[in-house]
Amino acid sequence: MGKILVVDDEKSIRNTLKDILEHENYEVDVAEDGKEALKLLLEKEYNVVLSDIKMPKMDGMELLEAIQEKGIESSVIMLSAHGNIEIAVDATKKGAYDFLEKPPDLNRLLLTVRNAMDRTDLVTETKVLKKKIGKKSQIVGESPEIKDVLEQIEKVGPSNARVLINGSNGVGKELVARALHSASDRSKSKIIEVNCAAIPQELIESELFGHEKGAFTSAVKQRIGKFELANGGTLFLDEIGDMSLSAQAKVLRALQENRITRVGGDKDIKVDVRILAATNKDLKKEIEEKRFREDLYHRLSVIVIKVPDLKDRKSDIPLLVDKFLSDICKDHGIQVKPIDKAAVDHLTTMEWTGNVRELHNVVERLIILSNEKITVEDAKKYT
Repeated sequence: MGKILVVDDEKSIRNTLKDILEHENYEVDVAEDGKEALKLLLEKEYNVVLSDIKMPKMDGMELLEAIQEKGIESSVIMLSAHGNIEIAVDATKKGAYDFLEKPPDLNRLLLTVRNAMDRTDLVTETKVLKKKIGKKSQIVGESPEIKDVLEQIEKVGPSNARVLINGSNGVGKELVARALHSASDRSKSKIIEVNCAAIPQELIESELFGHEKGAFTSAVKQRIGKFELANGGTLFLDEIGDMSLSAQAKVLRALQENRITRVGGDKDIKVDVRILAATNKDLKKEIEEKRFREDLYHRLSVIVIKVPDLKDRKSDIPLLVDKFLSDICKDHGIQVKPIDKAAVDHLTTMEWTGNVRELHNVVERLIILSNEKITVEDAKKYT
C-alpha cells in the first residue's frame, strides 16, 4: 500500500483528496502547510507528496526545495489554482514530478499518482540495487600485491586517462574497471560494459557503434551503440584482445577523433567517453602475430594495471572467504554459516587456477552442501 501526504491550507480540499485517495486503498496523511508537512516527511516515509503551492508559513515551492535539499525520495506533485506555464516549468526544474491545476481532473490525478508511485519505487529499488552491486564489487585484500592495485586505482581513477587492465581469467578485472569509474568525475554517469569475446565478430561493430535501419538484413530499426550509450561516462571493453581487426580500426578512429559513425550511416556523431580495456592475452605477442593493432595498443595503454593471480596473494584468501560467506548467505536468505579455521587453511593451500571466481564458486558450493558448519572434511570433499 502506497503512502501519500496531502498538503493544502484549505481543509475541504485536504479532506476531499484524502477521501478520494483512501478509496483507492492508499494510506493518506494531511498537513495544512509546508512547515507541518516537512515535519511529517522527516518522521515518516511517503511515496508521494501532493502539495498546494500557495500556503502560509511555508509555501509549496519552499517545501519542494526543502525536500530536495534533505534528500527525501518522495515524488512531489504540485497543485495550484493559479496554474500557468511558468509555474509548472519552475516546479519541474526544482524537482517536482508533475504539476496539476486545481481542481484536478479525477482520472488524471489518479493516473499521475500511480505513475509517481512507480517512479518512487523505481528510485528506491535502483538505490538498493546499486548498494548491493557496490558491496559485491569491492576489491578485497590486504596483500602487498592487491594494495599496489588499489594505490594505482586511487591515483589514476580521478583522471581521464585510458587504462589497460591485464590479468588472467577470474582475477577481477571488471572490479578494477568499476573502481576506476567510481573514483572518477564520471561516476555520476554510466559505466557501460562490453564483453568483446561474447559477441560474434560480425555483430561487434553494430554493438559498439550502433547501426541504421536497413544497414544489413536483420537491421529492422535503428540501434544506438555502446559508445553513444556511454557518452559522458565510461566504456569498459572487456577481453579486447578478442576484437576483430576491422572493429579495432573503428575503435582507434573513435579514440583519435572522439567521433563514431553507425554501421550503414554516414553521419559523424561526437562522443565523450573514457575508455577502460581489459584482456587476459599478451597484446604485445598478439601484435607480433598481426592479430592486434600496435597503434590501438598504444592508445589504450596510457596506464597499465596488472591484476595478480590469486595464487600470488594467498594471504587474501581468508578475507575473501569471509566476504563470500556473508554475501552468498545473504543472497540465499540464510544466516551466515560458520567455517572452521582448518577449512580456510585448506582453501589457502589450493592453486586456484580459476582465481577469485573459482574461490567464490567453491564457497557457494560449501554453503549449499555442508551442514550447520563448514568443516575441513567439507572443504576437502567439495573442492
